[in-house]
Amino acid sequence: MSHNITRLFDFAYHQLANNPQEKCFNTKVDNQWISTSTKSYIEQANTISRALLRLGIKPNDKIAVVTTTNRVEWSILDIAILQIGAINVPLYPTISSTDYQYIINHSDAVLCFVSDRILAKKVSKIKDKTQLKDIYSFDKVKNISTWKSLLELGKDTSNQAEVEKFKKAVSPSKLATIIYTSGTTGIPKGVMLSHKNIVENTFVSAKALDFEPRNYKVLSYLPICHIFERFALYYYQFIGFEIYYAESIDKLGDNLKEVQPHFIPVVPRLLEKIYDKIVDKGSNLKGIKHLLFFWSLNLGKNYKPYNENGWWYHFQLKIAQKLVFSKWREALGGNIKFLVSGSAPLQPLLIKVFTAAGIPVFEGYGMTETSPGISINDFRNGGFKIGTVGRVLDNIEVKIASDGEILVKGSNIMLGYHKEEELTNNTIISGYLHTGDIGILDNDGFLKITGRKKEMFKTSGGKYIAPAVLECKLKESRFIEQVMVIGESEKMPAAIIQPHFEFLIEWIKRKQLKINISSFEDIISNKKVIKRIGEEIVFANSFFGNWEKIKDFELTSDIWSIENDLLTPTMKLKRKSIIQKYNHLYFKIYKKQP
Repeated sequence: MSHNITRLFDFAYHQLANNPQEKCFNTKVDNQWISTSTKSYIEQANTISRALLRLGIKPNDKIAVVTTTNRVEWSILDIAILQIGAINVPLYPTISSTDYQYIINHSDAVLCFVSDRILAKKVSKIKDKTQLKDIYSFDKVKNISTWKSLLELGKDTSNQAEVEKFKKAVSPSKLATIIYTSGTTGIPKGVMLSHKNIVENTFVSAKALDFEPRNYKVLSYLPICHIFERFALYYYQFIGFEIYYAESIDKLGDNLKEVQPHFIPVVPRLLEKIYDKIVDKGSNLKGIKHLLFFWSLNLGKNYKPYNENGWWYHFQLKIAQKLVFSKWREALGGNIKFLVSGSAPLQPLLIKVFTAAGIPVFEGYGMTETSPGISINDFRNGGFKIGTVGRVLDNIEVKIASDGEILVKGSNIMLGYHKEEELTNNTIISGYLHTGDIGILDNDGFLKITGRKKEMFKTSGGKYIAPAVLECKLKESRFIEQVMVIGESEKMPAAIIQPHFEFLIEWIKRKQLKINISSFEDIISNKKVIKRIGEEIVFANSFFGNWEKIKDFELTSDIWSIENDLLTPTMKLKRKSIIQKYNHLYFKIYKKQP
């Protein structure tokens, strides 16, 4: 590893000195990929740094940044902010104006950068209720200061010596960023991470990922404000990847085929959607093609690594890979070496099927508070075990507390929560971060997550339920898109379910049922639909202990989304919001009065 990288902006300068790229960043403009070289990237970053200093920005000033899609300006601005000792405060584009007001005030941000007109409008609404001096937009927006004006302001190089002075003064232990967690349970917390936190975690993660420095291609599409994608961009710069920005989530499939990347990080929800689309297409095949597809799929479901299934299984798998799974790989561009999944628990079924298809999925574990990596799976040295989140990364210590909570210690542990000293002291005790996750370390050193401490609950019979584990199994059903297990202090666990309407409508057509498919309300109230989903629950229950079995369920006609505040920006369940919205279903299940 390179010893001259100790601050986050050093990654770019390291690339310039050792492996400069002509296509460092690539953006689609008017149907053409426009490249930004490493040299141009750094030149523009210095231009913006000079402009920020001329605006009166000082070391330790906080600057909020929010973009609808990932783009090169974000990375340029990131370096420009960090190398003058200021602090980058990234925001999610999907949150409300009220949330912007809270985070901007709580972080003491003095400037806010937005990508476009819609975000400019959201932030402008609350600007007068904050200490913001100005709002700048990457796109040209009427009555909003522009990115172009900053490039003009920074053209004069006469204060570059001042930039260099500030850059030299930035220590590795200095606060680099405050990342506000998406908040599944309450008000967002500002996680303070230093340069050292993320830099050293990037190094140990790079060692755990099986890539050598060379011109691989990657597609950047996960929200850059999330630590998973943020860390990934630093890693890409360190290794020397060509980074391509996806146009949008909707165009991700097209961009994968165009760019043909060698690697992308994924979150479980995305992989679930990809899988569902593939299986839906397979269901519409006819004759021998239909039989071959599901023969291959069933082979994939029984996958075990390291030839554990024997030669006959792998002989059949080679046939399946050639006839069926090769088309899956083509849909992802044809060059994917492996995927890394993080952010939330991933169904083991998906790991088996995609890995059998020649698209290995390495599940890892991390948190914003750990910069982010804690552990990851890897094919090398027997380091791949399905159902676990892999072995712990180098120089990180994990131990399991007496109550099963995972405790983590290392240079990746956050500095603390911004303006929350008591919460920080209750979270980091004797150098160990209390993650809030429950898990075990097996005899081979693999970490397994068995639940979330705050989400686990007791039934009235005194039995503990880990809802995330049950939800993961239930979501293996093609009929179920989202599910939340309930039952705290009740006699039995139950579930509130958002059906997979796209698949359900196909099933209704196939069965020629007389149901008005234009009305989700009509679909979920149909007795045959309820009965069929009930059969899926019965099947999933066969994998649960008697005390865990789902005894009742209710369906919702809404699509759970970020927009209706039922999912976080990283697609996790907002449990409190779901319970509040579907309180009437809760009362119906447990036969209580509202």
